[in-house]
Amino acid sequence: MKLYAKTIPQTLPDWATLVTKSADLFEVEINDEHPNFQSLLEELATEIEPGTFGVKAEDLCSRLGIEMSNPNLHQLVEQAQTLISLIAAHPNYRQLLDLGYTPDLNIADAQTALTYLEWELERNRETSV
Repeated sequence: MKLYAKTIPQTLPDWATLVTKSADLFEVEINDEHPNFQSLLEELATEIEPGTFGVKAEDLCSRLGIEMSNPNLHQLVEQAQTLISLIAAHPNYRQLLDLGYTPDLNIADAQTALTYLEWELERNRETSV
């Protein structure tokens, strides 16, 4: 698992490794199999909805002394478009399609929704300038 942060503490736990550092972003690799990390998750777990437990990223980052990166929406949409393209080209996805996988909504629908969102972001950027 990876975290992208604006700031990190001087020393990271033994289950966290700094992968890359740029002027405004740290990439931290988390060994999510490590027992100490698992213990932390158990300690921070809360009931999200009846019967479903999870850990809020905010709580985890606060405990680690990490300030999360908050990319703008346009960057997130671009990243999502890239990931969707990778999924569409992935051999396992292609195999599912060949085996008859036919969801009500497909990859093209997701790409279209993101394209509409990009257009709206651009339109709002132009009207606010």
